[in-house]
Amino acid sequence: QVIEVGGRGIGIIAATLLATFAFTVWTGKLLGVDRKLAQLIAAGTSICGASAVIATNTVTNAHDEDVAYAVACVTVFGSVAMFAYPLLPGLLHLDPHAFGLWTGASIHEIAQVVAAAFQDGQKAGEFATIAKLSRVMLLAPMVIALGLMAARAAKKNDPAASASSARPPMPWFVLGFVALVGVNSLITVPAEAKVWVVAVTTFLLSVALAAMGLETDIRKLTAKGFRPAILGALAFLFIAGFSLALIKMIG
Repeated sequence: QVIEVGGRGIGIIAATLLATFAFTVWTGKLLGVDRKLAQLIAAGTSICGASAVIATNTVTNAHDEDVAYAVACVTVFGSVAMFAYPLLPGLLHLDPHAFGLWTGASIHEIAQVVAAAFQDGQKAGEFATIAKLSRVMLLAPMVIALGLMAARAAKKNDPAASASSARPPMPWFVLGFVALVGVNSLITVPAEAKVWVVAVTTFLLSVALAAMGLETDIRKLTAKGFRPAILGALAFLFIAGFSLALIKMIG
């Protein structure tokens, strides 16, 4: 499925991801948003929504309130994109292939991508889904890179730190994701089994988010103010505009 996107498509997706992540972290610094929270919003916006936020937090170790805030940002602005994008292909002169690539490269969650892209037809919906899966594949190298950067920063700040404390955090979430991608690529999983896998996955993610909610204090969440929300909005506008510009130029 990833191969079907093609070299230019993968290039657009990768460039959009890196530019959006860097822009969000940089803008967060300008706005005075906590670095860890800015990284979580950056990951959720540039990669794949709530799942990316949770995966990234395995190496950022932010507070639960930061995770909850980042999940809220990507959910809200991804939903805005889900309703707004289907109104735009005619105005922006995007054919189904280009519209599918745009939605897959810029909308936050997979479900939001599917909901938006299929409104422009079967071809746009199918290509958008594949483009989004290609983008999700980049979650693994991104989280591992963040872990290496965090370990290097810790070692720089404390040269006397032990080797174990400076070792990059192990993102088990991401390694499990990569392993199952490999399984699904090599083995034909029966449709009946996939139904159960999807149901169990949804249940486990719901339990994880519920547990995070039970650890979240609404007073601490509101104390963070509107700056992180503004950051989420700016990141959303950037990823939409940047990916569209690339598609118009080379897509």
